[in-house]
Amino acid sequence: MFSPGPEERGEWTGSNDALPSAASSDDVIQGQPIHLRLIAEPLQSMRILWRPSGFLRRLLQVESYRITESESLIPLAWTSLIQKPGRAPGIFLLDQRKRFSTMPEIELSERHYELFSPPSDVRGMTKLDRTAFKKTVTIPVLKVRKEIVNKLMRSLKRVALQRPGIKRVIEDPEDEENRLIMLDPYKMFTDDSFENAELSILKQLNVSPQVSKYNLELTYENFKSEEILRAVLPEGQDVTSGFSRVGHIAHLNLRDHQLPFKHLIGQVMIDKNPGITSAVNKINSIDNTYRNFQMEVLSGEENMVTKVRENSYTYEFDFSKVYWNPRLSTEHSRITELFKPGDVLFDVFAGVGPFAIPVAKKNCTVFANDLNPESHKWLLHNCKLNKVDQKIKVFNLDGKDFLQGPVREELMQQLGRLSKERTHSVHIVMNLPAKAIEFLSAFKSLLDGQSCGSELLPIVHCYSFSKDANPAKDVQQRAEAVLGTSLDACSSVHLVRNVAPNKEMLCITFRIPAAILYKNQSLNLEKHEEPPLKRQKTDKSFSKEKTQIA
Repeated sequence: MFSPGPEERGEWTGSNDALPSAASSDDVIQGQPIHLRLIAEPLQSMRILWRPSGFLRRLLQVESYRITESESLIPLAWTSLIQKPGRAPGIFLLDQRKRFSTMPEIELSERHYELFSPPSDVRGMTKLDRTAFKKTVTIPVLKVRKEIVNKLMRSLKRVALQRPGIKRVIEDPEDEENRLIMLDPYKMFTDDSFENAELSILKQLNVSPQVSKYNLELTYENFKSEEILRAVLPEGQDVTSGFSRVGHIAHLNLRDHQLPFKHLIGQVMIDKNPGITSAVNKINSIDNTYRNFQMEVLSGEENMVTKVRENSYTYEFDFSKVYWNPRLSTEHSRITELFKPGDVLFDVFAGVGPFAIPVAKKNCTVFANDLNPESHKWLLHNCKLNKVDQKIKVFNLDGKDFLQGPVREELMQQLGRLSKERTHSVHIVMNLPAKAIEFLSAFKSLLDGQSCGSELLPIVHCYSFSKDANPAKDVQQRAEAVLGTSLDACSSVHLVRNVAPNKEMLCITFRIPAAILYKNQSLNLEKHEEPPLKRQKTDKSFSKEKTQIA
């Protein structure tokens, strides 16, 4: 697979390719469809298997046996004859009395049932040759009068063929007054494969349920991206058509065995996903000061300045120079919903503004900072683009300098006011999962003067990664170690997402204890006792949520 290195840059949205639905083994052998049961019962040596990887395909492994005319109930799709490219499409009726001729001993292999797989000779291709994907297959069709096609299609939606770039209704080459409705060979095995409701409509419209065969030529345009990559890459290797979409850019994270095919993979992603004009591959991890990464353009245009829409807001930036993660859209929305008009946000690692801009739109006061000069530039641009430039003060500082400078000054004013005069909340967002916990030390003895009531103290939302067996407990303990105090009574941990196997991204939320925030002061907890911040998730609930997600 194009390894989901997801949240570090949003690595994984799924492709637009639809996957055929699969049935259970009970559906195949014991229940419907009946044509499979009729085959399985007389042929005891047949085993029906499923292969869930890639697009789901029915695969059969059949031991050697001889089929007689009385046993010839094999579904239409299983006996499709693959024609050579260039042979003219044709149509012929299935003889009701002798649907299939007697066949010699055969051993059916997996390849016979991959009806819509590209030709086998594309295996190992490293430079995309679209002409090599031509293939002719035999599919079932239903002949109907052209004036009733629209009425009938609604009722035959279940069995109609759905393939990229293929019309489901075509002209009948033998009769211009008729049309041919292409049917799904995995659902239409014989005339008896129609359901009762479908047969009833056919009878009402005076349409014969007799199924015909049609030689359909497939080209590169008719195959899905996953089908193409599965046919090209070495057999048995991981394949997926997933990627992270950032505006017009498809962001991939290829594994080593996929690198020899990287340019082909990039071109396929562009071809099969409308609006994608550039495909890039990440070639190092996000471990530098500015949180961007080196990338290689695999195919398409090299312009990395892009525009995205997230939660009704527009952001523009150079994807090669800033941090952007489309997988954090839900988290951006979750934090934004915590704010009420008049609240204050200090966004320590603001990036291009996915927290700051939505919060500012709620008539809140926002202080947004990012060390990366490119992020600072695009943050200013996006503030104007979303018409909140008058509500956000933007800084280009190191996170610690931002906390000990502008944040300290503003907190001294905010917390110094009488409690009766202040009804809004103060939030500090620290979205730098790899290092944010280390910056918590900046809160120690940050403020002078008399502490306020605990309900007025700032609320911190600090993000972190964890590979621990109990990630919630791990994140809390590491935060406590930096602060030098327990957070049991005033913290909650939220699971943001699974970044990789055994690696979680979490957000610990807590109200900064006054004993930590103020200099030379021991807070009398009994005197200033206030209801602690509601714990949204305990370790127990977090474990339960993680299990459900898994």
